[in-house]
Amino acid sequence: MTLIDLEGISKQYEAQVILKEASMVIEEGERICIVGKNGSGKSTLMKIAAGLLEPDEGKVRRRQGVTIEMLAQEPRFDPGITVRAAIEAQLTEIRAARQRFDEIASALEQSPDNRQLLEESGALASWIEHHNGWNLDDRIERILQEFQLKPFEERRVDTLSGGERRRVALAGLLLKKPDLLLLDEPTNHLDVYMVAFLEELLLAGRFTLLFISHDRYFIDRIATRTIEIDEARVRSYKGGYLDYITQKEEELRALQKEHETLLKQLKAEEEWLRRGVKARLKRNEGRKERIMQMREQARKNPGLIRQIRLQVEREKKHFNDGQQRNRQKMLFEAENLTLTLGNQTLIKGFTTRILQKDRIAIVGRNGSGKSSFLKLLMGSYQPTSGTITRGDFTIGYFDQHREMLDDNKNLIETFCPNGGDRVEVLGRSMHVYGYLKNFLFPREFLDKKIGVLSGGEKNRVALALLLSKKYDCLILDEPTNDLDIPTIQILEEYLQNFPGALLFVSHDRYFVDKLAQRLFIFKGGGIVEESWQSYTEYLDNEAEWAEIEAQISLPQPSPKERLRERSEQLSYKEKRELTELPQQIEELEAKIAECKACLSNPDCYQRYGITKLSEELHELELALEPLLERYFALEAKREAIEKR
Repeated sequence: MTLIDLEGISKQYEAQVILKEASMVIEEGERICIVGKNGSGKSTLMKIAAGLLEPDEGKVRRRQGVTIEMLAQEPRFDPGITVRAAIEAQLTEIRAARQRFDEIASALEQSPDNRQLLEESGALASWIEHHNGWNLDDRIERILQEFQLKPFEERRVDTLSGGERRRVALAGLLLKKPDLLLLDEPTNHLDVYMVAFLEELLLAGRFTLLFISHDRYFIDRIATRTIEIDEARVRSYKGGYLDYITQKEEELRALQKEHETLLKQLKAEEEWLRRGVKARLKRNEGRKERIMQMREQARKNPGLIRQIRLQVEREKKHFNDGQQRNRQKMLFEAENLTLTLGNQTLIKGFTTRILQKDRIAIVGRNGSGKSSFLKLLMGSYQPTSGTITRGDFTIGYFDQHREMLDDNKNLIETFCPNGGDRVEVLGRSMHVYGYLKNFLFPREFLDKKIGVLSGGEKNRVALALLLSKKYDCLILDEPTNDLDIPTIQILEEYLQNFPGALLFVSHDRYFVDKLAQRLFIFKGGGIVEESWQSYTEYLDNEAEWAEIEAQISLPQPSPKERLRERSEQLSYKEKRELTELPQQIEELEAKIAECKACLSNPDCYQRYGITKLSEELHELELALEPLLERYFALEAKREAIEKR
């Protein structure tokens, strides 16, 4: 059954054409992923499908009564609402249907032959079944646990981080189960365990989905169809990500044959055109026009063929696990390393060596200490106990705050601070435009200020800048966040060719499998394991062990093992902080929201100055982060004391 039919949709902003005569049909039960470069029109197509944006041309047909819900990038909630209440607020229709069903069941006990009640009962049962509403309370509890929201269920949503708020919104939508669910980067801010749970829920719940994602394993497992947007055109491919790549390879072979045929035809037509006189006759003007079109297509084809070939080769290329590990320089040596922040032990007794050609992925749940470990390596944190020895070498560091960028400089000034227009990349001198073109920046971006770029564009600039320098070791914290798949593929290619050591934090399983030789697995409670498996193999084995442990009766821990550290009462100062911090956090978040609203409004940012606003926003966000960390630490301490 067709839910939405988009026919001949076109959309442009000023001179930029986003979609041109795009068509897409969404059938009930389909799970469709939209892929394409940043700025190619993925979100625009999704918003048109949702009815949040009107096309310039074309027709949009939606089945009567169809319910469509979309996960917002920055969800909004009623002021002061708690996590559980925010989720429950999404489920009022299901609750009402269950209540009515129970009322009818009671009425049918008195009048079992009442046809009207029987029909209403049957319709309600089908609706509740479709929305997975029979065991709603159990499902709420499970989603709170799996999305790590259970400890916060009675906390106000407005005190949570941005990622936690998105998890609350996603939980409500998944439990509500609209006829069509639209998800824009649903795996952002989820660790791999949450992603695995999300995959299970979407598949078991038989959702109809339209989603955007850069997580290629997620796409491959979830998508029944992949929609690609390229140069404002929409193409549809059956299956998930690997099927999409296979079909692109077939498309490449067909395009190469078509190009060879086109060149032969063009050669014959060019011979006719060179005769001159007949080509200028009016009745032959149409043939002449076709030759011009053939020339233009022949000119474009080699670039298009190369683009598709590179994409296919990048995805089919396997990382060489058998790289020789000859005698290598030691970069880091950790001996019985322990790190405690506040009352939380993030690393306990970890010993390892990192050599000059190691490629190590640092993985684990959110909040388990991965980024803190990077800061230990960088020297920003000092170990609580144990030692970490660093050799004599250079480190390139990438974090999500992009502190290496100056919003007041343009791209030329950023990459060539001493003048000129060339950069040195992996021993090769390149024109700065030629280099930035590899990161999908057109020439007109060279004079743009960093401050006016989007978050994804800034990430691309920061990575390009990092990779243009010469380092012995790269340390990257979530480098794929806010990047589209084509940019991630470029990043993967550069990192595969990087001759030094690579250490990175990532939840992107495909990215980890492609680059890492070794894993540091942060399991929580200070436990860090080292593994030479691929990330996928490790996760599969972990899931098998979890199933085995669930089937056996594990011995209870001894009383001694259950003893915790002596509880400490909150001091007067801490109690006062716990009371005052929510108000301070709320005020800062309100100012941040005002800044963001002004930055998205041309009249506003032209009045106050975009650079000044960007700097103010950065300062506000820097001020907010320690307040949030302090509040969560105090809240965790208070809860721990109450439990004891």
